[in-house]
Amino acid sequence: MKMTGAKIIIECLLEQGVDTIFGYPGGTILNVYDELYHYQDRIRHIRTAHEQGAAHAADGYARSTGKVGVCFATSGPGATNLITGIATAYMDSSPVVFLTCNVGKNLIGKDSFQEVDITGISMPITKCNYIVSHADQIADVMREAFAIARSGRPGPVLIDVLKNATAEQAEYEPLERDKHYAEGRLGALIARASHDLKAPEPDLADIDKLVEMINEAEKPLLICGGGVVRSRAHVEFEQFANRIDAPVAITVMGGGGFRGRNPLTTGMIGMHGSQASNMAVDSCDLLIAFGCRFSDRVALDPASFAAQAKIVHVDIDRSEINKNVQTAHHIIGDAKRVLELLNERVTQQDHTLWKEYVFSFPTETEYSLAGDSLNPRQISDSVARICPQDTMVATDVGQHQMWAIQHFHYDYPGQLLTSGGFGSMGFGLGAAIGAKVSHPDKVVLHITGDGSFRMNCHELATVAYYDLPVITILFDNRTLGMVRQWQTLIYDHRYCQTDIAKEPDYVKLAEAYGLSGRRVSNQADFEDALHEALACGHGYVIDCVIDVDEMVRPMVSGGNPITQFLLA
Repeated sequence: MKMTGAKIIIECLLEQGVDTIFGYPGGTILNVYDELYHYQDRIRHIRTAHEQGAAHAADGYARSTGKVGVCFATSGPGATNLITGIATAYMDSSPVVFLTCNVGKNLIGKDSFQEVDITGISMPITKCNYIVSHADQIADVMREAFAIARSGRPGPVLIDVLKNATAEQAEYEPLERDKHYAEGRLGALIARASHDLKAPEPDLADIDKLVEMINEAEKPLLICGGGVVRSRAHVEFEQFANRIDAPVAITVMGGGGFRGRNPLTTGMIGMHGSQASNMAVDSCDLLIAFGCRFSDRVALDPASFAAQAKIVHVDIDRSEINKNVQTAHHIIGDAKRVLELLNERVTQQDHTLWKEYVFSFPTETEYSLAGDSLNPRQISDSVARICPQDTMVATDVGQHQMWAIQHFHYDYPGQLLTSGGFGSMGFGLGAAIGAKVSHPDKVVLHITGDGSFRMNCHELATVAYYDLPVITILFDNRTLGMVRQWQTLIYDHRYCQTDIAKEPDYVKLAEAYGLSGRRVSNQADFEDALHEALACGHGYVIDCVIDVDEMVRPMVSGGNPITQFLLA
C-alpha cells in the first residue's frame, strides 16, 4: 500500500512495539507530528521543555524497561540539543533511536534555515546513523536502526530524515519484527551495518577454563558491571556469586545487577569505592569482571590493579578486552548466556576465611549522628525506611550521585538510572520522567545536587504538565560539591568558581510550576517532607540543606593504586 514517508515512520514504530515517544516539534519534522496526531490513541508523546530533556527521558525509559527508547527532534538547534543525551546513552550502552528531520533535499548544503549536518556531528557517539533522502528508504532504515540499537552491545542510533522524504509517498508493507532478520534485503543491510547484531555464543572451552580457575582459586572476587544490568542477568549473576561464595564489588553502572542487600556485597568499587571492595581487589587471587569497562574510575592505576590476581573479563564487546587492563583469560558473550553456562558447571564453593578478611573492612562510610544537621547517610536511611523497596532512583552527577550509589541498595536492573560513563549533569530529571512514564505505579526519586539541578530544572514543567509524581531530593550544599572536594584535597583550598551564590528558592521554584516543595535541615523534617511527597500525588521538591564541606568518602585520587586512600 502507498503512504507518505511520515506515515511509514509511525507504522514502523508500531511494528517495533513502540508506545511512547519523547520529543519536541519543529518545522522540518512537522509532517511526522501531523501524522502522529492520528495515532494519539496508540502512541503517547511526551513533550519535554528542552530537547536534551527528551533525550535523557528516552534514555531513562530504555534503561528502566530494557526496551528501545525513542526520541524526536527537529533540525538545527533541535538536533544539536540532543547531543549530550546521545553521548550519555552511547557511553552507558543504552538503546535509544533518535529521529530527527532535516531540511529538504533541494536545500541541503546551502546553509538553509536550521540546517545542520547532525549525522556528521553524531557519528562518533552513535552505533550507527543514517541520512534518509527518499520515502522508499524509510521502512528498511527504521527496522535496521531498531535492530542495531538493541543488538549486541546496545547503544543509540540516529536517523535523519529529509523533509521531502516525509511528504513523498512510497510503498509500505507491514513486517513483523521477528521476521526482520530473515528478510533478504533487510537481513543483508543489517549484517553489513552491525557485525555484533546477535551476541556471539560463548566458547565452551573458554567456559571450562574459567571453571578450572574458579576451582583453583582461594580468594575469588567478582565485579558486577553494567553488562549484567543491560542483559538483565541479575538472577543468574546472584546464583553464580552464591555458588562460588565470592564477594561482589559493584561498579557505578552495575547498580541493580546484584542485590545490594546480599551478604556478599562489598559495595561500590573504584575512586569512591568502599574500603572492602578496594582492599579485596588488591588481595584477591582471581578477579572475574562481568560487563565492566575497567574505566579510569575503577582501574585508576592499571599497572597495580589486582596485581596479585588472575584477571578474567567477560564482555559482549571484544574491543573492551585488554583495552584498559591486561587479562589472563576472557570470554566473549552476553553476560546472561555466559552465566547460564557457568551455573551448569560450577560446584558449591566455600571461602569463609577470605570473606572474613574482606568484610573486616567497612562496606559503607559511617557518619556522625551528632547534631541536627543532615548528612547523606541520614537521608539514605530515611529513604530506605519510608519508601517502597522497589523505588526507582535517577541521579544527576556529583557528590549526591556517589552517595546515592554508596548508601542506597538496588535490587534489580533499571532501578538505578545514572550517567556513569559521560557524567552528564542534568541527566537525572529527564531520566526520572522516562522511568515514571514507563512505571507509573512505582515511586520514582530524582536525586540531585544544586549544581546539577540548575542544569535542567526547567523539566519541572514536564513533571507538572503530565502530572508525574516525581520526587526530587536536592542535596543543597551551596556549591559544586565534587569540584570543591577536589579543590580542598588536591588544590590547596583554592575555591575558584565553585561556590553557588544567590541560589534560587527551590521551594518557590517548584511552586511556580504548580508543584510542592519544602526546605529541610534535619532528619525529622526530611522524613515529614518525604511522607508528604509520597502522599501528595504530584511532583515535589525536597531541598535538603547539608554542610558545604561534606565529602564523598572514601576517595582515591586518579592514577593512584586503588588502596591508596586520600580520604578514608
